[in-house]
Amino acid sequence: MDIRELQGYASFFMTIFLVVMLYGYIIYLYRSEKKGEKDYEKLGNIAIDDEIDSPPVNTSDSVSSEKKEQNK
Repeated sequence: MDIRELQGYASFFMTIFLVVMLYGYIIYLYRSEKKGEKDYEKLGNIAIDDEIDSPPVNTSDSVSSEKKEQNK
């Protein structure tokens, strides 16, 4: 077994590992949005609405009030 063969195996397993990590992260994002922990659509509007006087996307008061409303 030479170095080329080891590099091939390492490359293959690293690719598989990174694909599994990517899908795991996508599932995590999907579940957290479904549970209502985060609203990624609202966070995505940061790039569009970036004026100095625009309201903050998340504050500790609004996040806790949103969670209380969803738990009712």
